[in-house]
Amino acid sequence: MNLPELLYALALQHVPNLGDSTARKLIRHCGSAEAVFREKKQNLLKLNGIGKTRIANLQHTAHLKAAEEELKFIEKNGIGVAYFRDQDYPEKLKHCFDGPLLLFYRGNINLQKKKLISIVGTRNITGHGAAFCEELIAGLAPLDPVIVSGFAYGVDITAQRAAVKHGLQTVGCLAHGLNQIYPKAHRKYMAGIEENGGFFTDFWSTDKFDRNNFLKRNRIIAGLSEATIVIESAEKGGSLVTADLANSYNREVFAVPGRPGDIYSKGCNDLIKSQNAHVLTSAADLVYILNWELPSTERAVQKQLFVSLEPEEEIIAEYLQNMGKAELDLIALNCKYPTFKAASVLLNMELKGLIRPLPGKLFELV
Repeated sequence: MNLPELLYALALQHVPNLGDSTARKLIRHCGSAEAVFREKKQNLLKLNGIGKTRIANLQHTAHLKAAEEELKFIEKNGIGVAYFRDQDYPEKLKHCFDGPLLLFYRGNINLQKKKLISIVGTRNITGHGAAFCEELIAGLAPLDPVIVSGFAYGVDITAQRAAVKHGLQTVGCLAHGLNQIYPKAHRKYMAGIEENGGFFTDFWSTDKFDRNNFLKRNRIIAGLSEATIVIESAEKGGSLVTADLANSYNREVFAVPGRPGDIYSKGCNDLIKSQNAHVLTSAADLVYILNWELPSTERAVQKQLFVSLEPEEEIIAEYLQNMGKAELDLIALNCKYPTFKAASVLLNMELKGLIRPLPGKLFELV
């Protein structure tokens, strides 16, 4: 994207009440962001949904002046910019009707040919929720997905720290410009995330921090990924908004079920009950629903006589050796693991070529 086009795209972003969808419509009609500002009023009025007020707003020189100042900030601070027409603009976000015109980023983000998963939930994560989140990401690690979240307290930062721990890319979507960070307590995690991933936002450095920004930010979290996972949520919360957005984009939504009386399981249970989310009890559920292929190099590995097993794998291997084959629930019960833990271990064993899944959620040793 050349600088003149970036300048005029920024100016379009600055026009009040215009919106990303309308801005993209204007650019497609006129050919470029710069051409929008040079187009005659009467021609723009012919477009449905534009209107006289919006066209009048385009004429104010304040938008270009503001764009020039923001461009200086971008250049001075080495901020990356992805334009909705550019090749480096996230592919799935291109198909969202309200995807941002410009996406600002920092770090080492590479989404090419990557599986993207968004993980969201309450800021008041429980011990059970944190354990499940970490187990889930450990189970998915061999598939090398990019973990997307909002860098907030609770589920968000738990997921992103787990991603860093397992060497996965992780992207934090921010509700403010890249000249600040919220919450400040998470500043200590920034370097680790930027080293293998980074941050996205469509807010300017001059935008005031406002809690309503979180709702706008959530569309990017939902739009980037092929699936959104809600780990824990109360009856109401931002993560449920993200799940609704993901459904509106025709993406898969998963929710972790919990006990009926648990406050932070109410939102997840409601999503499942209303059939707005798949039940998620393990990494294997996600792999199955999304029809992900296991890495071919790993699948080809055959069981060796003296293969190295983790303690959990040894217990399950011994049980399957005695039983021949068994269902997931029985494996979990008899090996004394939570179902999500057993499923995660089974997925790792499958990746090592030690077991194979059978119809009916059965497993057997290879």
